[in-house]
Amino acid sequence: MDTPPSLTTTSRRDLLRGLAYGGLLLAVDLPLGRLAVAREDAPALFAPDAFIRIAGDGAVTLIMPQVEMGQGIYTALTMLIAEELDLPLAAIRLEAAPPNDTLYGNPIFGIQATGGSTSIRAYWIPMRKAGAAARAMLVQAAATAWKVDPGSCETRDGVVLHPASGRSLPYGGLASAAARLSPPANPPLKKPEDFRLLGKTQTRLDIAAKGNGTAKYGIDAMPPGVKFATLAGCPVPGGKVGTVDAAAAKAVPGVRQVVVLEDLVAVVGDHMWAAKKGLDALFITWDEGPNANLSTESLRTAMHEAAKQPGVAVKNEGADARPGDAGVISVLYELPFLAHAPMEPMNCTVHLRPDACEIWTGTQVMTKAQAAAAQAAGLKPEQVTIHNHLLGGGFGRRLEVDMVDKAVRIAAHVDGPVKVVWTREEDIQKAMYRPLYGCELSARLENGKPVAWRHKMVGPSIIARWLPPAFTNGIDIDAIDGATEQPYAVGGFHVDYVRHEPQGVPTCFWRGVGPNANVFAVESFIDRLAHETKADPLEYRRALLAANPRALQVLNKAAAHAGWGTPLPAAAGLRAGRGISLQAVFGSFLCTIADVAVQDDGRVRVRRLVTAVDCGMQVNPDGVISQIQGGLVFGLSAALYGQITFDKGRVRQSNFHDYRVVRIDEMPVVEVHLVPSTEAPGGIGEPGTTTVQPAVANALYAATGVQLTRMPIDPTRLAKGGRT
Repeated sequence: MDTPPSLTTTSRRDLLRGLAYGGLLLAVDLPLGRLAVAREDAPALFAPDAFIRIAGDGAVTLIMPQVEMGQGIYTALTMLIAEELDLPLAAIRLEAAPPNDTLYGNPIFGIQATGGSTSIRAYWIPMRKAGAAARAMLVQAAATAWKVDPGSCETRDGVVLHPASGRSLPYGGLASAAARLSPPANPPLKKPEDFRLLGKTQTRLDIAAKGNGTAKYGIDAMPPGVKFATLAGCPVPGGKVGTVDAAAAKAVPGVRQVVVLEDLVAVVGDHMWAAKKGLDALFITWDEGPNANLSTESLRTAMHEAAKQPGVAVKNEGADARPGDAGVISVLYELPFLAHAPMEPMNCTVHLRPDACEIWTGTQVMTKAQAAAAQAAGLKPEQVTIHNHLLGGGFGRRLEVDMVDKAVRIAAHVDGPVKVVWTREEDIQKAMYRPLYGCELSARLENGKPVAWRHKMVGPSIIARWLPPAFTNGIDIDAIDGATEQPYAVGGFHVDYVRHEPQGVPTCFWRGVGPNANVFAVESFIDRLAHETKADPLEYRRALLAANPRALQVLNKAAAHAGWGTPLPAAAGLRAGRGISLQAVFGSFLCTIADVAVQDDGRVRVRRLVTAVDCGMQVNPDGVISQIQGGLVFGLSAALYGQITFDKGRVRQSNFHDYRVVRIDEMPVVEVHLVPSTEAPGGIGEPGTTTVQPAVANALYAATGVQLTRMPIDPTRLAKGGRT
């Protein structure tokens, strides 16, 4: 495998490179209007690189290396190619990349993976270079045919022009000649002032199909003869199947068989309703194993005990501020376990034969899915075909392949294809969760400003499991993301990481990843320091940002639009407050200001969220705004309601009635303001999630005088006369 190109970044994603998996035989079902189905035999007379194909009939195809899960990446990456190739956006059709980590691996990860807010950051230069190189070769082919200087030629809308003579040739007519040329190593890229598409809002390419219902997700896969299955695992993590009485289930009309494995039971039927009713009719006893007494309280106690350990030094600069030292302020902040609950239920359709396995699903990691299927089926990787679809929400859950493993093991007992669908209850109660995180922040102040700062992050290492080569020197670079890059000048700066794996609870990435905990802790702690020194939270931040102009700019822009310092809207009988959250993560700068109102009984209404964003160059500005809006909703749901709790080893939550998301009547007014920039793009898929929780918590601090150090919001602590 070739080494992926180096990117100049200091984040943990530098380490997620260079790990190859077996070749993936990939077919893709993406009937998105003019978006084509991937074919190995697609006409490609001119294929100057891994991404571009121009046929003799003028058809232009982009081989798309990233998956679409609602983030708009199909449109944004197409814009990069179209800009440099001088093509209308509508002239390009899309095919999903074939299985090749060397050619199509995310340049930051080194494998075919979509996540970590990396897509635009990773492909900003490679995609543009691909388009620019192809354009240069087409121009050279035309100039050679006309016997003119290439510099005298122009391109526009898929045509090479020679203004001096009035001649022109379409790209299709030049494809064969261009294919005989060598691509330039470093083609010149357009300057921002010459952009026609980039930086201007474009209609997303997937909107029409999603609007008219023709878009296909994994759950829509219906191979001929498919049966349906749903499953139940032990309600206690790590438990096994005890005994199964299947008589009542087999009597349900439409039920075909019951599959009993060591760790799960599945019912297979003619349709989903039969499978579900059959599963409900089963009588199962479980061997609950060593985690039967697991509780939220025991898990929290273990995390707090781990926080007392010294940890591994990640950053060690200047004066220190240790908890318990004289004059040191210290606070432990905590975030709970969370489920992902994507709107498209987890699903995987499998047709397993003795010498081949065919899979239909939606995954963020195609080669990992293929490897898991091959292992479960006892086949070679090249014997597995993956049909990857649109994803109805990923949020990190579809960076995991446990559902593929289980579906293949079930399919081994079924004759013909079987669609395995997880019920909402099964997914929420027996899933993989965002970890329980703890962050202990300590600071020593002089003249009101921190001269020493310590940040101890306590949590599991997902990286150690998900990508072992990236876990080095005892440090999970993902877990400490947002701790080492915080924007303030704080004097001595120390960051420690304590790896603490929660007993029995499987953990995985969740939208926002490490900055979920670290931004919440840092921004809450900054407000605590401002409170201790009786300073305005806005002015306190300004004083610490003199050396960080991009962070200061978003802070000032958000404050101006939010009306910081002006009276809050009248709210009879309610306590009101505004709160700030500032962050510099994923290569982007965001500031969110929340406006909240609190009733006497502690119930909270978030009335307004104002966010200013500097994500560098905005490829598709409307896409940036949409991403931030979606992230704010996701993060607000977590702040108000989100938690997975355990009792006697079992998850208490089961569906959206008790694992709440923000409802339409609870939505605040949301404003997103973009800061123009010509800097290289930063990530934008996750920052909206990580910015909202501390903004809301700090607004509640301003309204009530109570700082919440633990999420989700506890109304009993905010009630007048409530507990502290």
